[in-house]
Amino acid sequence: MDLHLHQPHITLAKSSRYRSNEWIFRDVPSDITIEVSGVTFALHKFPLVSRSGRIRKIVSENREATISRVELLNLPGGPETFELAAKFCYGNNFEITPSNVAQLCCISDYLEMTEDFSNDNLGSRADEYLNYIVLQNLEMSVEVLQQCENLLPLADELKIVPRCIDAIASKACVEQIASSFSRLEYSNSGRLHMSRQKCESDWWIKDLSVLRIDLYQRVITAMKHRGVRPESIGESLMNYAENKLTKKSNGQQKVGHNQERLVVETIVGLLPVEKLAVPLSCLFGLLRSAMMLECSVACRLDLERRIGSQLDIATLDDLLIPSFRHDSDTLFDVDTVHRILVNFSQLDDSCGDEEDPDGSVFESDGLDSPSETALFKVSKLVDNYLAEIAPDGNLKISKFIAIAESLPAHARTVHDGLYRAIDVYLKAHQGLSELDKKRICKLIDFQKLSPEAGAHAAQNERLPLQSIVQVLYIEQLRLRNALFCSELGDIHKPPVQQQSWRINSGALSAAMSPKDNYASLRRENRELKLELARLRMRLNDLEKEHVCMKRNMEKSHSRKFMSSFSKKISKLNLFGHSSSRESTSPSRNSQRTDSKLTVRTE
Repeated sequence: MDLHLHQPHITLAKSSRYRSNEWIFRDVPSDITIEVSGVTFALHKFPLVSRSGRIRKIVSENREATISRVELLNLPGGPETFELAAKFCYGNNFEITPSNVAQLCCISDYLEMTEDFSNDNLGSRADEYLNYIVLQNLEMSVEVLQQCENLLPLADELKIVPRCIDAIASKACVEQIASSFSRLEYSNSGRLHMSRQKCESDWWIKDLSVLRIDLYQRVITAMKHRGVRPESIGESLMNYAENKLTKKSNGQQKVGHNQERLVVETIVGLLPVEKLAVPLSCLFGLLRSAMMLECSVACRLDLERRIGSQLDIATLDDLLIPSFRHDSDTLFDVDTVHRILVNFSQLDDSCGDEEDPDGSVFESDGLDSPSETALFKVSKLVDNYLAEIAPDGNLKISKFIAIAESLPAHARTVHDGLYRAIDVYLKAHQGLSELDKKRICKLIDFQKLSPEAGAHAAQNERLPLQSIVQVLYIEQLRLRNALFCSELGDIHKPPVQQQSWRINSGALSAAMSPKDNYASLRRENRELKLELARLRMRLNDLEKEHVCMKRNMEKSHSRKFMSSFSKKISKLNLFGHSSSRESTSPSRNSQRTDSKLTVRTE
């Protein structure tokens, strides 16, 4: 091993060498000197050869030359671990811990301190501690696995790394199973269900962040095979990425550009296939890191595909990805967003193409289906994104149109957001030709504009003349329809008038120039508005007259009732004179009847 990688160990080893008289024979002079990474140990041959098969071979091979100095190259663990092995040879006790057990296992294999040369040797002691103490505890297993980073490939050959990885995966799985059982409870109806209490069995997530990326990859792969929840794996991946990729900005343990790229590509390869196992904001963060670090194309495409599958829960800030390329003139990376939208549209197409094998469809997706709802959300998101990037003077019209057309036509029920984005683009790019203005305005379906947006578009001088005429034409159709719906005439009459008006308008527009047609349409528009206002006033008058007529009818009905009642009373008068309580109805018929009765009684 290199000397500079173990400078702290050398310092400790030198201090131990100076204190060597505490644990070696004092009255016997040293007959062999062992050198490890520049540090020398004055020792004796007998205790070393009695425990170490490697040193025994070296001494026996050089018996005639009376060797007195031996240099051990590439000793695992360095001088500090060799000092522990020497102490063991001299019969001195020391403590085996998770921080040194891996080194002891490796050095015992290097020095051949096995049962073949001595009973109860260092190799069997260290292996026993590893099996019965370390591998029974998740935290200890992670610590030992971290110590194996500098002991590869020997630690892998001795099965230290596989055993630790298997122990970590199995313990994490057992922890989750135990936590799931602890969350089981009975409801009021007596049924067993899982409580909504947050699971606290994933405490090991932060512990794994200390591992090197290659060992961490093997641990996560083992966890997947063991059946650890995808949400827990996703949380662990995001925690690891946060710790490893933010150290550079914090000035702690700077890693190289290639190392960071390796971390991102490995994490992306370990992402669970389950949807929503990783938050969407974290996926966007990984995508930004992959673009900045120039990761492989497969890595970036995988992230774009995952983001596209859940784009309906994204926000505008997520899509505003800065452009990291030096040859790009735009402020934001429009190409990446376009590929994400294409992935989303392809996902929608694939869902729409799935049919029953027999050709029958049992249930169609309505407006409230998840796929349609996702389309509506994404359409609003795209319109807001277009409005945000439209002021960029370097944004080409082809890219703007590509983003707008990336969604299917039925995704937008209202084109107000798209019209606003196009208006912002036209305002920021006033040098566009008339042809380009027509190209970009073809994206708008003016029939899907709200009345407010239509009124704004009719007076928008930035739109081409053809679009303004189209807006005015649609506004006139709306006013005509409103006028016909308000009339109290024949039900079948409005469609005939509307059809004849359309024919006349079409012939008129074909014969007139665009400017004259525009002025004529504006004049007719104003006249229709006045006509509609007069109709509303007429309707109000008719409603007032209807109320008055209703009141008169009620009064007339009450008078007729009183008149008939008085007739019946008069006929029942047996004494031949009028009653003092006779009704004083103003009706003429009533007065004639009363006069006749008076004559007869006289």
